[in-house]
Amino acid sequence: MTSKIPSPLEQRIKSAQKNLDAHVREIISWHFDPETGCQFWLDFAEKLDWDPRKEIQSFEDLKKFGFFEDEWLRGGPVRQWVPKGYADRPVYVFETGGTTGIPKSRINIDDFRIDYSEFSNTLPQKHFPKGSDWLQLGPSGPRRLRLAIEHLAQVRGGICFQVDLDPRWVVKLLKSGDIKGAEAYKNHCVDQAINILEAHPNIHCLFTTPKLLEGLCDRISLKEKGISGVFCGGTEMTPQFHRFAVEELLEGAYFAATYGNTLMGLACHKPFDPVDDYAIIYYPPQPRAVSQVVDPDNMDNLVDYGETGRVLLTTLTKEFFMPRFPERDECERETPIELYPWDGVRNVRPFAKDKTKVAVGVY
Repeated sequence: MTSKIPSPLEQRIKSAQKNLDAHVREIISWHFDPETGCQFWLDFAEKLDWDPRKEIQSFEDLKKFGFFEDEWLRGGPVRQWVPKGYADRPVYVFETGGTTGIPKSRINIDDFRIDYSEFSNTLPQKHFPKGSDWLQLGPSGPRRLRLAIEHLAQVRGGICFQVDLDPRWVVKLLKSGDIKGAEAYKNHCVDQAINILEAHPNIHCLFTTPKLLEGLCDRISLKEKGISGVFCGGTEMTPQFHRFAVEELLEGAYFAATYGNTLMGLACHKPFDPVDDYAIIYYPPQPRAVSQVVDPDNMDNLVDYGETGRVLLTTLTKEFFMPRFPERDECERETPIELYPWDGVRNVRPFAKDKTKVAVGVY
């Protein structure tokens, strides 16, 4: 089906597109300049018979690059991705899940701080009060979540307490059939979270994953522990879980769902609207990242609004340029809204045609 864009939005959509095109030109100029660009893209440009700084003038022009290949980010040398313009800056490296072999790596300098500072502006003060402390119950390790949630807490004037979950260990337990071991490890993480909540009464904000949220709520009342806002993301984020969380688990706490990853950054959730029937709807942090929903058999073509397609991700920051990467996700294409006048995604889930074996339900 094709959904008509409301006419009052049309001007805002055009303005956002114009802003995106200008941002693309800025990012291309930076990454393909011998003085500021990273070695990977400078080497890439030498093999072309055209100059990206001249030929790429809009987001649509990024099609000239083809598709970004998954393997380019697996293994080293990771410094090939560090822009020369940031050569004197301390560099972080964050990894993807690592459940399908060598994890993909992405360098970071300030991107994770920028992403979460902007995201902070979307959190309602009533439920995520500034000055409150946070608990992060979920994956840390080589992932950006630990530093990112900690930065989010600090931006909002709080302190972040941490409980780590190692999803790679959970994957090993599940693949070996050790369901009891996986359950025991989850309980171990929940035990630590309860200890922290009982010891620190100023914690009112929580980041966790669906599995761990359910495990935590089986043991305690979030309301009694003073939790008023829950920021949640993970592999099991579905409309069914969203409804279950809001109606049964959260006891009135605000539920801020998230879709994000190491490569994209952090998408913002559409504020809850009963007409959406608990669908999980996200909007990427455009122009820093763009999510397109495309025909999996011809990824140059967008599907219609409301139709299902594969997620095609483009990341556009001075730290990291990744044009047109086919994610292992599918979803429905969502219409722009007043708050986010560009395409969104609905009910992201593993790509049905992907033959790669991925352990799901890890956290």
